[in-house]
Amino acid sequence: MMEVRNLAKSYGQQPILRNINLIVEQGKTLAVLGRSGCGKTTLLRIVAGLISPDNGKVLLDGKDMEGVPTHLRNAVYMNQEPLLFPHLTVRQNIAFGLKIRSISVQQIQKEVSTMLEQLGLQDHADKWPDQLSGGQRQRVSFGRAIITQPSVLLLDEPFGNLDTDTRQQMQELFLQLTRTYQTTSLLVTHDLKEAILVGNETAYMEEGELYFYDSPAAFLADPRTGGASELAFWKQYMNNNI
Repeated sequence: MMEVRNLAKSYGQQPILRNINLIVEQGKTLAVLGRSGCGKTTLLRIVAGLISPDNGKVLLDGKDMEGVPTHLRNAVYMNQEPLLFPHLTVRQNIAFGLKIRSISVQQIQKEVSTMLEQLGLQDHADKWPDQLSGGQRQRVSFGRAIITQPSVLLLDEPFGNLDTDTRQQMQELFLQLTRTYQTTSLLVTHDLKEAILVGNETAYMEEGELYFYDSPAAFLADPRTGGASELAFWKQYMNNNI
């Protein structure tokens, strides 16, 4: 479980986050939609411990993270670039986070084999990252992150560099993995469809403030999200072209 209380951040005289409060329950994903510069990435970076807030608290699994360095938070930050270790194979990349913990070799092998199967990468286990496609590298990155069972997975436009078909496959894989491992996730995106498909809950960020919705219908109906206008466009398009 992840909780944020009264989080605020400014740069100079410019407020970036304004008293953000949110809770993401265990195994759930909160998808935050918003335009560039609205504060989405700043929120992720504060939760990860990469920058400090001016006010407020971040709690992971009920523990206050004030003063806790990034590497001790058990929070994994992912963006558009997979950032795999180029000198490690697919299997070794996925196993990396487990190897630095007190886990037996046999248990690591078992968990990595299971993850490779879920990722559909059994036949690529001994390949190097530069031998993989962009989508395959992102699969490895997700596997490496989720296998460690982080307190929270922080996702900053993770599918942004992928083509449409691969992006859809990765969204489906993400849903499958987070359900299997009960991963708690905070996803920020500018893609309306992605926010609805991936998020158990949705929110919209504007000028550092966060707005929550009771249902996907309410999310789409809010003029700020652009959902109603997008639906109207496609309805008109279909009427004119069929």
